[in-house]
Amino acid sequence: MVQYSYMKSPVGKLLLTGTEAGLKLISFPKGKQTCTPEADWQKGDNLLREAIRQLDAYFTGRRKIFDLALDPEGTPFQLNVWQALRDIPYGETISYGELARRIGNPRSSRAVGAANGSNPLPIVIPCHRVIGASGKLTGYGGGLEIKKALLTLEQQQTPLPLT
Repeated sequence: MVQYSYMKSPVGKLLLTGTEAGLKLISFPKGKQTCTPEADWQKGDNLLREAIRQLDAYFTGRRKIFDLALDPEGTPFQLNVWQALRDIPYGETISYGELARRIGNPRSSRAVGAANGSNPLPIVIPCHRVIGASGKLTGYGGGLEIKKALLTLEQQQTPLPLT
């Protein structure tokens, strides 16, 4: 059973889904990976309360590391990339090339970028911390404005205002 709930956040109303195994999806209100509830999902928040609590703490600057059971679906390569994303420290950024090196596949920057772009758990699995080799912000599922806001929150330790 997949349960879903909406959460008001400084980057817009987020859709969260989870199962007994853990948090499955975080969807932004706009962007290329926007999702809507499927017919067989059940509305509720008992499986999502802790995720909502930790996300609230993150947005107010009180949480830097998430401690949640996660249940993302992906290929072994994607799961490997997503695990490596979790190792990028709060407030720091790395390039796609560096991420490829960290997973032991230095020639796979484009594949790493694709896996990064299909991350179903943005913020919790911090794909926003990956930037272009030149230091420029590059694509983000929720849009570059949200990516910039998340990086600003982490680098300046200033809570984001609720939208």
